[in-house]
Amino acid sequence: MRSIRAMLLLAVMWGLSIPATKLGLQTLPPLTLTALRFAVALPLLLPFVFGRHRLPWHKLPRLAALGLIGVGVGQVAQAYGVAATSASVGTIISATIPVFVVVFAAIHLKQPVSGWQKLGLLAAFVGIALVALDGDTTAAFQSSAIGAAWMLLSAIAIAFYYVWSVELAREYGTGALAAWSTSSGFLSLLPWAIWEMWNVPFQLTAEGIAATVYLGVVVTVAGLFLWLHLLSTVQVSTAASVQYLQPVIGVITSAMIFGDKLGLLFAAGVVLVLGGLALTITPRTGTQALPKSD
Repeated sequence: MRSIRAMLLLAVMWGLSIPATKLGLQTLPPLTLTALRFAVALPLLLPFVFGRHRLPWHKLPRLAALGLIGVGVGQVAQAYGVAATSASVGTIISATIPVFVVVFAAIHLKQPVSGWQKLGLLAAFVGIALVALDGDTTAAFQSSAIGAAWMLLSAIAIAFYYVWSVELAREYGTGALAAWSTSSGFLSLLPWAIWEMWNVPFQLTAEGIAATVYLGVVVTVAGLFLWLHLLSTVQVSTAASVQYLQPVIGVITSAMIFGDKLGLLFAAGVVLVLGGLALTITPRTGTQALPKSD
């Protein structure tokens, strides 16, 4: 039950990330918003760089590569994708992350996917499709193909980062992993963000600051630690299933903030998403959790 509560909390925290990004992008360009987000997060992560689990130097290139993929590709692509799509469409496309997580986990971690989990994944994916088709369908046509491609690239990169982080988090702790990978990703992004800030006009408004703080503190730091903790206590495919709640939360929030209309298809999608979640997180005989990290 404790893991389920943590998964639901994470779904809310991360479900609000796309609407928050959309709000921030109203006054800040993509690279600037992403750089400010991680500039807020890094001071909270740096104490873990010198924690009791010291990373050997030969591991740092791998962490740097993870940071480049997770931040330099995943988060930057997400910012560009959200800028070019509606908040609701961006939320739906980002919901493909757990699909890629399960695929990568099966490839890299050799974790089995049970028949019930496959059924749950299928039901939840159909539910996401119904949610995408509901409401103001013109939003899908207003979203550019390039924006959708950015969002899909982001989903693949973030899923790759999550799965390939598991072993390092188990061995050296979530704090060291998050701190080193985020630092390397931020440093790779910083020169481009400085160039953008120099050449693209922007305004630092209260909404932009609030979005930056939320993305940096809640989504990046608290969300990442909670996610990596879940990876150490439950199967990756099970932990990934919670992200099917994110589009529901994100679309509802987008409707409240940006005026998207919701209808019967949305309700049907919610039922399928919750049903798929129940099937996927139900413990099955023979499944084993990853060793716990601290």
